[in-house]
Amino acid sequence: MTKRIAIFVFLLFSYLTIAQANSQEIAVKDFVQTRVPAEDQETENLSFHAQMTYINQRHNDFNSSYSGANSLLSRFEGSDGRSYSLSGTIFLGARLWKDTELYYNPEMFSGTPFSGSLVGLGGVQNGELQKGSYAPPVYYTARAFARQTFQFGGEREYLESSANQLAGYVDTNRLVISAGKFNTLDFFDANTYSHDPRTQFQNFAIFSMGAYNYAADPKGFTFGVVAEWYKDNWLLKAARLAMPKVPNTFDLDYSLSENYGDQIELTREHNLYEQPGAIRLLYFRANAFMSNYRDSINLGMQTNTTPDILNTRLANQKLWGYGINLEQAISNDVGVFARWSWNTGQTETQTIDISQSLSGGVSIKGTSWGRPEDTIGIGYAISGISASEIDYLQRGGMTAFIGDGNIQYERERIFETFYSMKAYKGVWLSADFQRIENPAFNAARGPIHIFGLRAHIEM
Repeated sequence: MTKRIAIFVFLLFSYLTIAQANSQEIAVKDFVQTRVPAEDQETENLSFHAQMTYINQRHNDFNSSYSGANSLLSRFEGSDGRSYSLSGTIFLGARLWKDTELYYNPEMFSGTPFSGSLVGLGGVQNGELQKGSYAPPVYYTARAFARQTFQFGGEREYLESSANQLAGYVDTNRLVISAGKFNTLDFFDANTYSHDPRTQFQNFAIFSMGAYNYAADPKGFTFGVVAEWYKDNWLLKAARLAMPKVPNTFDLDYSLSENYGDQIELTREHNLYEQPGAIRLLYFRANAFMSNYRDSINLGMQTNTTPDILNTRLANQKLWGYGINLEQAISNDVGVFARWSWNTGQTETQTIDISQSLSGGVSIKGTSWGRPEDTIGIGYAISGISASEIDYLQRGGMTAFIGDGNIQYERERIFETFYSMKAYKGVWLSADFQRIENPAFNAARGPIHIFGLRAHIEM
């Protein structure tokens, strides 16, 4: 732990030194394109952005009447109650020619979940930990994709430079095709107030649709094609994305013909009492090599054994669902959000164990107390699983993420609040608290209190 903290402090000091040099107008030529106002330079041809995020979490010594192989352990059961994640990403972008862009994101990650593995919760407490458990750090390509824009006219709007977005003017009526490697949530289930665990809420059930069974390998990335049609204040997205040939493994089906996920999302932006808002409707469907809970239960009854999804996996299993995603600004400093998501819940999950989820919350900027770039977030989620998965767990079954050996079923309830403070140019520090009742949908365990600190750097 001391070594990790030393590395983080060194990187933070290095960043602050660079930022101070930039503030004194020391240019880094031939590396990062100088950014000037849109009226002086309309098109950005090269871009460089970077981020680093460190999250440290502790949980309390919670009640645990019993535990199983996939339980989040209390400290008296052997857990030290500690978890951390450290990620660093470089976002490189290049405009190859007019309306054609290429993006590449090398990434570093190190992290350890509670109890050493990502188990014991429906709504996982740290979205960064989807990347797994790695110490020392691992290095890999997070994203590598091309983007082609087809301009169809209408008014012109300016896109600001950001991570994986080159600055420039585009038509409000346009078609954008992206193909390659990326994260499904880079494109779907966006929300201004709750979408990024590096800067906003950290719990999976709050920063995303809990029941959205999206395509992902064990680090959270996939391969595929996404089409986005922008038409004034409407946005229609559709994608086919690769799922693993075996659930929760790195072997993606690049053919996109046997193990894949399809999704389509419609967004309508609006103004309500002169404040911006949006509603998003999502439909998703997975076709993959997976196990059906009922098949596992039936086999267990026939053989007088504990049901096991590993014994009943078949090709072309189906899972589908939908989600509704709302956001609305109340004022320039206050915004609210809400999500509802549902899936059939008959097959094992490839993301997290949730079949129904309702979440919402509020985000408040600190303008009224003289800190306009600080943010307070307050969120809540209530989630459940299907009847067949409940039966499977009650018979002692295990999924990839949960399984206490039995289950006294209750819906999982998550409260999360955070305060994010801008400490320096490009540096944010946050304190986060989560209370999770009925962890992994089991009333015999918990509640779990999780206290977290987060440091986030952007360049």
